[in-house]
Amino acid sequence: MSAIHHEDRSALNRGAALASIATAIFLVALKTWATWRTGSTAMLGSLADSALDLVASLATLIGVWIAAMPADEDHRFGHGKAEALAAIFQVMLIALSATGIAYRAIDRLMNGAQTQAAEEGIAVSLIAIAVTLALITWQRIVIARTNSVAIKTDNVHYQSDLLLNMAVIAALVIDQYLGFSEADPLFGLAIAAWLAWGAWRGASEAVDHLMDKEWPEERRDAFLEVLGRHPDIRGVHDLRTRTSGMHDFVQFHMAVDPKLTVVEAHDLMDEVEARLANEFPGVEVLIHPDPEGLVDEEGVAAEELLPDRAEDA
Repeated sequence: MSAIHHEDRSALNRGAALASIATAIFLVALKTWATWRTGSTAMLGSLADSALDLVASLATLIGVWIAAMPADEDHRFGHGKAEALAAIFQVMLIALSATGIAYRAIDRLMNGAQTQAAEEGIAVSLIAIAVTLALITWQRIVIARTNSVAIKTDNVHYQSDLLLNMAVIAALVIDQYLGFSEADPLFGLAIAAWLAWGAWRGASEAVDHLMDKEWPEERRDAFLEVLGRHPDIRGVHDLRTRTSGMHDFVQFHMAVDPKLTVVEAHDLMDEVEARLANEFPGVEVLIHPDPEGLVDEEGVAAEELLPDRAEDA
């Protein structure tokens, strides 16, 4: 990820969120007309998804805006969890929508119904695919610059929209041109299931952020590898990591030469923090120095998290 100023990063994220809102408004208007013309349950599902996209995009904008606020006296660790709270709100809306679409699809399977105006419905879906592709491309450019979790989530959701629009086209073609009238409600059920799966994934990620889940193992290992390259670090233990919105936090105990003065230990920690800042930009680090050989209350030595050193010895 290229290094950019915090203000530029926030501006890019806000721009991507506004583009998402504009796209959702356009698609909601277009699909409302198409649903009225076709009477398709699959198109209704696509409309509901676009309506949720609009609400989700508004929540993303608010979440990104709040998360970008600097830490203050009441929020010393910043406001990053606003993104996770916005995601929880989105998940509840998605779950409600999936339930409603599934109910209508089951009703149509039991009582029967027929779609109409396939040409208009297919044309609308093709337009939606083109607009969505343009938005996804712009979001990926922003993600490459900012690595925003909120924009990443929005991007994944719009990728699923491509599949939903393709499903609408397939449902209309099979229903009206191939004569299989159950295709539309069956595709409607499939869309409801897809929305429910997306809600589950979104909820899982949001809960991970709210519960301060540890970094993935490979990232923790990379962090320890950087520490292990410093010759004056004798060991590391009690490593704790978490992510809050766009912000990452790490704290750990670091074993050092017990003969170092307080000033020398302080200078060493500053040097370690500078190295970590180069490898992990934007990560807030808190280091507690321990004299080498100290064993903590649980009987864990500080050297235990640097196994490569042990193997070399």
